[in-house]
Amino acid sequence: MSIIELLASLALLLVPLFFYLTKNSKSQESSKSNPNLKSYPLIGSSVAIFANRNRFIQWTSDLIQNSPTATVVIRRFLDDSRVLTGNPANVQHMLKNQFYNYEKGSKFRRALFDFLGNGIFNIDGDSWKFQRQVSSHEFNTKSLRKFVETVVDTELSQRLIPILSTAAANNTVLDLQDILQRFAFDNICKIAFGYDPAYLLPDLPEAEFAKTFDEAAKISSDRFATIFPFLWKIKRVFNIGSEKRLKEASSELREFARNIIKEKKKELSNKSSLETVDLLSRFLSSGHSDEDFVTDIVVSFTLAGRDSTSAALIWYFWLLSQNPEVEKEILREIKDKSESPVYEEVKDMVYTHASLCESMRLYPPVPLDSKVAMQDDVLPDGTVVKKGMRVSYHPYAMGRLEMLWGPDWEKFKPERWLQGAGDGVNTNGKWSFVGRDPYSYPVFQAGPRICLGKDMAFLQMKRVVAGILRRFKVVPAAEEGFEPVFISHLTSKMQGGFPVRFEERAN
Repeated sequence: MSIIELLASLALLLVPLFFYLTKNSKSQESSKSNPNLKSYPLIGSSVAIFANRNRFIQWTSDLIQNSPTATVVIRRFLDDSRVLTGNPANVQHMLKNQFYNYEKGSKFRRALFDFLGNGIFNIDGDSWKFQRQVSSHEFNTKSLRKFVETVVDTELSQRLIPILSTAAANNTVLDLQDILQRFAFDNICKIAFGYDPAYLLPDLPEAEFAKTFDEAAKISSDRFATIFPFLWKIKRVFNIGSEKRLKEASSELREFARNIIKEKKKELSNKSSLETVDLLSRFLSSGHSDEDFVTDIVVSFTLAGRDSTSAALIWYFWLLSQNPEVEKEILREIKDKSESPVYEEVKDMVYTHASLCESMRLYPPVPLDSKVAMQDDVLPDGTVVKKGMRVSYHPYAMGRLEMLWGPDWEKFKPERWLQGAGDGVNTNGKWSFVGRDPYSYPVFQAGPRICLGKDMAFLQMKRVVAGILRRFKVVPAAEEGFEPVFISHLTSKMQGGFPVRFEERAN
């Protein structure tokens, strides 16, 4: 019997049982806080999960918003329960107070291993500590200054702006999502690996690596979304379907990473001392010669550097196109700076910083993050957590909670992050940024795993915003009334890209 016939036979056995239980079993509440979410014996809430498989982030966000505790428990096939929460007290409990009880866990690591291996985002314990310690050197003030004043400015002035100028002159439509991903990919490769892939060139060369990377991320993400997790494991064993493609894609990504490592080793062998201080050089000089280990690091930091900042910026420019009064205030701040703002000026762009925070509140680059309970526990809101249960905090939902952001949470409003001279905060008439605690706004995680690249990301985004908006108005090319669709494959994206035109500013 072929694998296809085996799966077909299995489906024929399960489907009648599925509908019998759905129709005849007395429904149970999956969570006391969400009586509208029905759960049935054996299959749990699989019917609802399947019905919302293409909008899982939005659906679970709705459930959390309608829960008095901002927490829901979803039961899946064979009573596989999962907690999703937007409650800041629960988030702090997971990410800080009980940090060592909430790890990535073996299930999570297995699901992402083919893509991320033992990289920093897919590992716990001593290996995670070591990778974080070595990586932290890359994010000190000296490195950040170098990043802004050399890497980002060069990529901006010599590659991005000329491409946008040509597009503006010819009234050409560009996919801004693709452009920003290319920009971010060049940047992370330069700063982290000392390597220039040159993906952001005038002819926009075919980005095979980017397509392969996106495929690997999507298939890996889909492993979490499937109702019956054993199906992807069966496909993996028999090397068929999406699992076959994931194996091929992962092999291609690792070959790309190994070539970078090979060139870096050659560069280091020809030097008597470590002159280059990129992240890859630090790891190779730390005594770790295991190629698989270093390869995992390259793939993980590519994910962080390429996808997160581009995801944040794509939704930012969309929101600006819908809120001209916010764009006007940002332009006023940009014009107060020099043509090429230096490190200190970029840091001081307070309103722009607030507008980026506000954009990521509504469209976080990582809308959902999961841990696994190592021991039985009870969350601060009373939710019972059993050993081995997956517990996820939901930044996308948290950005939409009225209890955190007020009744106007739907509004794109940078001022909610600011105080002015009239508020008694300062006397020079300027805005003063007022941040939120990281457990109410866990866009960059929080606790011991808080994002090392947070400051670098903000510096890059503010420099890009200043560089683009000073010269151009970004105009969506879609028809009036078009609403982009938020999707997520580990990191968020705009479904189908973001086609735009660029208009040169008169002044």
